[in-house]
Amino acid sequence: MENSPLQLLTVPTAPYPDQRPGTSGLRKKVYVFQSRRNYLHNFIQSIFSSIDLRDRQGSTMVVGGDGRFFNPTAIEVIVQMAAANGVGRMIIGHHGIMSTPAISCLVRKYKAIGGIVLTASHNPGGPDGDFGIKFNAANGGPAKEAVTMKIFQISRTIEEFAICPGLRVDLTTVGKQTFDLENKFKPFTVEIVDSVESYANLLRNIFDFAALKELLSGENHIKIRIDSMHGVAGPYVRRILCEELGCPVNSAINCVPMEDFGGQHPDPNLMYATDLVDSMRDGQYDFGAAFDGDGDRNMILGKHGFFVAPSDSVAVIADNIFCIPYFQHTGVRGFARSMPTSAALDRVAKATKIELYETPTGWKFFGNLMDAGMLSLCGEESFGTGGDHIREKDGLWAVLAWLSILATRKQSVEDIVKDHWLKYGRNYFTRYDYENVDIDAACEMMEDLEIMIADKSFVKQRFAVEDKIFQVEKADNFEYTDPVDSTISRNQGLRIIFSDGSRIIYRLSGSGSDGATVRIYIDSYEKEQIFEDTQVMLAPLATIALKISQLHHRTGRSGPSVIT
Repeated sequence: MENSPLQLLTVPTAPYPDQRPGTSGLRKKVYVFQSRRNYLHNFIQSIFSSIDLRDRQGSTMVVGGDGRFFNPTAIEVIVQMAAANGVGRMIIGHHGIMSTPAISCLVRKYKAIGGIVLTASHNPGGPDGDFGIKFNAANGGPAKEAVTMKIFQISRTIEEFAICPGLRVDLTTVGKQTFDLENKFKPFTVEIVDSVESYANLLRNIFDFAALKELLSGENHIKIRIDSMHGVAGPYVRRILCEELGCPVNSAINCVPMEDFGGQHPDPNLMYATDLVDSMRDGQYDFGAAFDGDGDRNMILGKHGFFVAPSDSVAVIADNIFCIPYFQHTGVRGFARSMPTSAALDRVAKATKIELYETPTGWKFFGNLMDAGMLSLCGEESFGTGGDHIREKDGLWAVLAWLSILATRKQSVEDIVKDHWLKYGRNYFTRYDYENVDIDAACEMMEDLEIMIADKSFVKQRFAVEDKIFQVEKADNFEYTDPVDSTISRNQGLRIIFSDGSRIIYRLSGSGSDGATVRIYIDSYEKEQIFEDTQVMLAPLATIALKISQLHHRTGRSGPSVIT
């Protein structure tokens, strides 16, 4: 306890016009937070001011991040400002590090009013990389648009912020720290907690750890390879998979969180998780997985690097959901996918007569359905999968779900996926990302594209590529009416749906830190030809997608930055 109460200050400031949070919070280059006076302080104050003072007073908040550069600096400011804004208790991960799924878990466990997540997810880190701040609500999930818009509006008119500059927190020691503040009757409390334990305990109550331990370290155990890409998932993998479930320590690679992710791009896909992909090729490992910077995304690989597309991953988990004890107890309330994700999950939902929801991109839409007891399992094509145990996508949960299926079915990853295609047919799916495109050119292209597809004459148009003909059945700008609260989300992506069920989708993404990212998604269903190469099968639709949009001409780009 400090001897004399710490002083609270109100500091004048001036607003910035560019602090609008996207689907994943506010993401900017690190130098923006470092070089612009009070840039960080303004945004944090806007978050606190968006919460009614009566709700803030004496409340609990959770803070953690993926360990990227600028993380400790931001946490110190957040704690100083939380104390001055009436928050009573802060719960922070050891060394300031905590995965996004674990933060969601702790917000729910401690009945906090919210959590501040310091991550730019799968974007690069380091002094020249990205930094991000996301506010999660009391349900543990990303704040709804009404809240993020309120934060943005406050940030545009902010004139001052409250701070306790003398408050210093030790992030290196687990335990409770208390501070006397001037004009406050109760001390301000900071609890540094084991980042892994509460989350690990949650997983113990979802999965059969005895069966998983037998699979991973028993007499006939499989060999696995897990790549944490020097992100926050490393300590969770080591504690849960290695120490508790018995995997050899060398099964887990790149497990030490680093400020710059070891110079890697912490995005779990075939392009960036090259360490894992290379190590899987020779067939010595039966199962492989990679996670992104903050541990909420995952990539699944089988022997010889057999790639499980995220759209297929959630469909396979759905079809084998009762391999997970949690769902044997709770039942299954519904499935959901984001609109751009392939329709593979829809086929499982139809066969099992379980309700299927198609939502805009963004986990907050899933969270709303979960809070209403309408949803149990969901996924996005951008390597996100999760259940209703928390309100975020969850990489390690997805890996344990897959391992539970392997333990029950005693088949390889590849055999399980191919059996799934034989049973349901296959949705070939790909996504082309055009990153750092000039934002004016991108917006103009999307506007012209929308005008074109909105014309009545566009429906029934036929497009021929080689020996294939595709006829437009429907075209629109996707709009979602939330079945829980009837809120309407418009302009969620341009869709062209053909008579055979194939789809082309165009979206402008808001998850980058500079420039625009244009994404083209292509989804095509095949009942017979199910073992072909994805890019070959989708080449005709890709040709049509580029012809309709004139993307290369309009943006000056000759090809995508990333193909997944």
